[in-house]
Amino acid sequence: MWVVGDATINGSESGTSFRQALYFKEIGFNLHDTMIYKRWSGPLTHNRYEQEFEYMFIFSKGKPKTFNPIMVNSKWYGIDSDRTGQKYIIHNEINRKLRSGKNRNNIKPTRISGNVWEIKNSSQCGERYGHPAPFPEKLAEDHILSWSNEGDTVLDPMAGSGTTLKMAKKNNRDYI
Repeated sequence: MWVVGDATINGSESGTSFRQALYFKEIGFNLHDTMIYKRWSGPLTHNRYEQEFEYMFIFSKGKPKTFNPIMVNSKWYGIDSDRTGQKYIIHNEINRKLRSGKNRNNIKPTRISGNVWEIKNSSQCGERYGHPAPFPEKLAEDHILSWSNEGDTVLDPMAGSGTTLKMAKKNNRDYI
């Protein structure tokens, strides 16, 4: 997992995030998933919309060996749906089955979370580390839980404020 935001230089975004993602691909990594970390940022004074997100790129060599998805409650659980899983309310109990005879109640109580994660930043959570841009513990923890199992080793090549290492230890992972 690589979390990166673009700098603004002379009123223009640097594009660093995209260049880094393409570089990882050039050196042999697969770009398995592109996610968004929606974060709060203070008001800035410039002539564009406020930057409220950073990219989270999931890289792998081959197919990732682990995926433990974060599950969330399904908004449409218990409501009839068509075969695509889209909302389709039927008010007449007689029509609960399609002409094919298949039951329309196919929405499960939980689903895999989406790829936009809205997480309070470290200062909003009361996490202070003396680092200019620490990750929120929940952001690091959710990625660790998603992409590794207990006993796996988590690598944080930058280590920054140590949030990733702290969450790895908390969740029974080794860390470097």
